Amino acid sequence: MSSSNDSIRPAASRRSFLKASATALGAATAASFGAPLILAADSAKPAGVTAAASTEANSKVKLAVVGCGGQGLTDLKNLLANGATVVALCDVDARQIAKARNDILKVGGEATKDAKSHEDYRELLAQADSFDAVLIATPDHWHAPLAKAFMKAGKHVFCEKPLTHTIAESRELRELSRASKVITQMGNQGSASNSLRRCVEVIRAGAIGDVREIYHWGVGVTASEGSAPGEDPIPEGFNWDLWVGPSEMRSYKKDIYHPFKWRSWFDFGNGGLADICCHAMNLPLRALDLNYPQRLVVNVKEGKQDPNKAAVEFHFAARGKLPPVVLHWQGAGKPPERVLAPLVPVYKDKDKLPGGLMVIGSKGTIYTSHWNTNGMLQLEGEPRLTDITRHAATKDIVPETLPRVKSHYAEFVDAIRGQGKTFSDFEFGGKLTEIGLAGVAALRIGQSMTWNGERMESPDAPEVKLIVRSAQREKWL
Repeated sequence: MSSSNDSIRPAASRRSFLKASATALGAATAASFGAPLILAADSAKPAGVTAAASTEANSKVKLAVVGCGGQGLTDLKNLLANGATVVALCDVDARQIAKARNDILKVGGEATKDAKSHEDYRELLAQADSFDAVLIATPDHWHAPLAKAFMKAGKHVFCEKPLTHTIAESRELRELSRASKVITQMGNQGSASNSLRRCVEVIRAGAIGDVREIYHWGVGVTASEGSAPGEDPIPEGFNWDLWVGPSEMRSYKKDIYHPFKWRSWFDFGNGGLADICCHAMNLPLRALDLNYPQRLVVNVKEGKQDPNKAAVEFHFAARGKLPPVVLHWQGAGKPPERVLAPLVPVYKDKDKLPGGLMVIGSKGTIYTSHWNTNGMLQLEGEPRLTDITRHAATKDIVPETLPRVKSHYAEFVDAIRGQGKTFSDFEFGGKLTEIGLAGVAALRIGQSMTWNGERMESPDAPEVKLIVRSAQREKWL
C-alpha cells in the first residue's frame, strides 16, 4: 500500500485501492439514497393520517402554495417550470399574493389566472381534494404546523429550510414522514447539484483521506430575543395575528419583522446559523456519516464572538473507522490563514475570498459555496483547487454512484409521479435541521454543552429544554 504522501495520479496501487474502495462505498451510498421511509407493512399509521392520492406519470402536479414572498415565489416559478401547475395561493399578506399572481403568468401561463386566493391555510385544508402537493415558504415558525397539517391530509410537501423552528418539531416531522405515504422535500436546493453529489462520492471513496476538521465561514449567527418596542398601524390586507401564528404575540412594527427580517428574531427564525446550516452541513452529514454532535462549544459571550475562534464548534464522535470531526461554524469570524490558503490562487485577492465550506482531509481539501455548489478539489501535490466535477485524478477512479438530476424541483415533481425518490426528504432534512438547531440552542443559552441528540437534551444544561420545545399559541393551529 502506498504511503500517505502518494497522490492518486501516479500511484497504480493507490488507484486500484481507491477504485475498489470507491465502488464499495458508492454502492452503500446508492443503497442509502431513496431508501423507503415508511413503516413496515404491519405498522399502524398515526391517527388522522390520510393516504396520498396517486399522480400519473407526466401529468401536471396540482400545487398549492403557502407563503408567496421572495423565496416562495422563486420556488413556485421553478416548480411550475418542472411539471407543476398552481391551483391555490395562500398568504396572510394580500399584497404578496397579488405580486405572485402577476409574476407567475410568465412561467405558468394563462392557467395561473384561475389559482384561488386564500388568507388562511385552513381554507386550503378544507379543499384538499383540489390539489396534490403544497409548497410551504413561510417564516420558519410556521413550517412545522403547516407541514404536519398537510401531511396528515395526504398532501405531498415541499418545505423551505430549515425544516422547522425547533428541534422537537423536526423530530416530529421525521417520525410522521416515516408513517405517511407522501413525498417530502426540504428546500436545500444544492442537494440536487452535480457538485454536491460528486463531493459526496469523492469523500466517501477516501480520496481526501481522513477528515478531522471542517470550517464554514461568511454568515453571522446572531438574532434577537423578545420583540421590538413601539407599534405601527397594520397595513390593510395583512393579517398580523395570523402571521405571528403560534409564536408569542407582539405589536406590529413596520419593516422590523415582515417581510424577511423575521429571521433576525428568535421567535420567528433563528439567525444565520439556522438559515444556512441545512445548506452548508448537507455535504458533511452525507459524506462522513455524521450523527448528532456529542458536544457544542460556544465562543460567544454577551453577544460578542471571540475573533480567534468559531462561534460554535460541533464536535462529532468517531464512526467506525472514521475519526472524530470538529465542524467550526465561524460565524462573523474567519478561519485560520492555513484554511483559506487554498483559495488564494483561485481568487487572487486574499482580502476578497468568498465564504463557504472547507472540508480538510489528510490527503486533500474540498471547498464549496454555502449551498454546496461550485465544489473544488485539491489533492496532495496539486498546485490548486479545481472543479471537482472535472477533476482529472478522480474522474476515472471514483465512479458516479448517486443519480444526477435536472433540479431539486424536478426531483420533487418526478417523485410524486412515481419516478425516483427525493434526495432531501424530511427524514434526512429533519436530522440535518436538528443538528443545526442544536448549535442555535447552545448559542441562545450562551454556554457550551454536551448534547444527547437522541433524547434532545443536555445533561449539563437542562435549561435548553425550553428552546428544544417551545410553547405555542393555539389560536391558529
